[in-house]
Amino acid sequence: MAKQPELDDFRVPYFDDGKKKPLFSLGDFDPAAKPFSSGSKEADRARLSVIGMQLDNLQERLHAQRKRRVLLVLQGMDTSGKDGTIRAVFHEVDPLGLRIVPFKAPTPVELAHDFLWRVHSRVPAAGELTIFNRSHYEDLLVPTVLGELDAQAFERRCAQIRQFEEMLSYSGTTILKCMLHISKDEQRTRLQARIDDPNKHWKFDVSDLEARKQWDAYQSAYCDALAATSTEYAPWYVIPADSKTHRNVMVAELLLRTLDALKLEYPPAKESLKGVKVE
Repeated sequence: MAKQPELDDFRVPYFDDGKKKPLFSLGDFDPAAKPFSSGSKEADRARLSVIGMQLDNLQERLHAQRKRRVLLVLQGMDTSGKDGTIRAVFHEVDPLGLRIVPFKAPTPVELAHDFLWRVHSRVPAAGELTIFNRSHYEDLLVPTVLGELDAQAFERRCAQIRQFEEMLSYSGTTILKCMLHISKDEQRTRLQARIDDPNKHWKFDVSDLEARKQWDAYQSAYCDALAATSTEYAPWYVIPADSKTHRNVMVAELLLRTLDALKLEYPPAKESLKGVKVE
């Protein structure tokens, strides 16, 4: 009997300082796989709605406690579904205590500082669940593909990212990182849909086609980056994302497990309110 897939089957092996980077390849993961699907899009949406209500309850406790912080990082090639994941997974979640941070190309002011300068002010505060739509990993992947970072500079930035995320972890931030893994064929379909539908033209940028020409270089850069920055305190997970509903359910399941593990509770009742009557 075949073994049922588990979430950790899609976790990138942990990097251990002082040892070689773990062997890891995106090619080992089928972007069209649907291991956590309920069998149909309708069933997946129903499951997502149930998880969404659970996430809403847990996020309210996180916000009420104002002690812990949670950071969800979403990375992926163009059209992998970062925006769609956010809309679907958090559809049932009260926006109170929820913050979404999109990362674009760095501005001249940001480029004048170290590459993590623009990131640190956007990490979650106490009681917040923050979602990074793209992230500090853009400053590792893009310059690598463009030939602006050599191997030594790449490894240095990976080390700085590990140190940065470790510091966040020590400060009470729980980090979950998801790489939305789509196939080149599926990306073609989604890009063409944006071109063919006038209502989706706003989503399309000519630079998307240039990045697509460098598909193999980006896949290689992702493999190296994920292998060098997946740690016990900030793990990476590969999310098969050709199916949008499966992608959403898997990210939601991972986040639900992450929040459940925090054992979040509402703050204790205030003694000063015992017996108080509102007139």
